[in-house]
Amino acid sequence: MIRKYSLEEVAEHKAKSSCWLVIHENVYDVTKFMDEHPGGEEVLLEVAGSEATEAFENVGHSTDARELMAQYKIGELTDEDKAKVMKVAEKSKFPDSSTTSGGVSSWLLPISIALGATILYRVFLTYQSS
Repeated sequence: MIRKYSLEEVAEHKAKSSCWLVIHENVYDVTKFMDEHPGGEEVLLEVAGSEATEAFENVGHSTDARELMAQYKIGELTDEDKAKVMKVAEKSKFPDSSTTSGGVSSWLLPISIALGATILYRVFLTYQSS
């Protein structure tokens, strides 16, 4: 049977002597892997004791790295904490438009200004040549 851990339990393990991470709702004890980690132990310590899925995925780990993770898995999050993590993940995937940078609004204004300036310039040239 797979052992279930709460986020609070995981949070107690955020030191070099005991380093746990949550990635995709699974709990990993990476204490013995810290010296071998290609990115250095500092990278692991930054996310130690926390939900580290986003940090893990942002790096773009190889298939080999993903397979290596299996030997460090010690359990899963409790169902209650899985629900909490899912809510946070959904919020980060779909931020509200008031806080979103980029998208249509980021380029619509500059293009509108450029288009307007081009039209005004053409009109000006037309009137000047007649």
